[in-house]
Amino acid sequence: MAIRNATAVSLPSFLLPSLLRPQHQHVRHLHRKAKLVPASDIPPSTPFVPDSKTFLTLIGRNLSRHAAKIPGWQELFSYSSQQFREAGVEPARDRRYLLWWRDRFRKGIHGIGGDLKHVIDSTAQLRLVEVPLPEDASNAFSPTTGLRRVRKMVVNVPPDTQEQEQEQSLKYEEFQPVEGMKVRGAHSIVGPYIQPVKGTAGRAAILKVQERMWEERRGMKVDGGERKRKMVRRHRELERIKETGDDERRSMGRYG
Repeated sequence: MAIRNATAVSLPSFLLPSLLRPQHQHVRHLHRKAKLVPASDIPPSTPFVPDSKTFLTLIGRNLSRHAAKIPGWQELFSYSSQQFREAGVEPARDRRYLLWWRDRFRKGIHGIGGDLKHVIDSTAQLRLVEVPLPEDASNAFSPTTGLRRVRKMVVNVPPDTQEQEQEQSLKYEEFQPVEGMKVRGAHSIVGPYIQPVKGTAGRAAILKVQERMWEERRGMKVDGGERKRKMVRRHRELERIKETGDDERRSMGRYG
């Protein structure tokens, strides 16, 4: 039995270059080598933020659930967005938020408690002190009584430090007020997330690391958010036009 020759199929000329091109050029390199991050771009940890887990806890949005996916402090400040993705930090908006807060912390921007120096077991002790103004200050003495004026401020002190010892051991310039803390009335410390210490009449308080202390809340979506806003508003306008036309037709039929 005779075997027919296979019919030759001619290909269009524009397909030939793609067939002759080496196939390895179509392979995507997903696992690129990580870029080396200079040591100057990795900020040192602080007493209030000693590790990556605490950082994720503070910035909120439930990112603390990814703490086990980031080995340590250096990886937290050196991973790229792609590396965070490969580590399992999802969705993309969580990665963007993490990178945004990481850049802020690198620039020295922090939330409440970020400036504390004396922290043990994620807990800092705060105390109200009355520090005399420097003698060379223009308003150091009261013009009516002649007494030396004092400034009330909330400071971070080491645990078990007596109030008189703290005020006598430091000069006015050495006291650093805690950011975000105020004095209400004569001797009450007020501020976010603080817990007053019993028996101190409000002159002492503690501040503990808590979830979402530094969280930037998401804005409320309006008309479906940025991606769907135009479509939602367009559909709403069409519905309004349709309802207006139906009302006009009904009114014309009633009086026609």
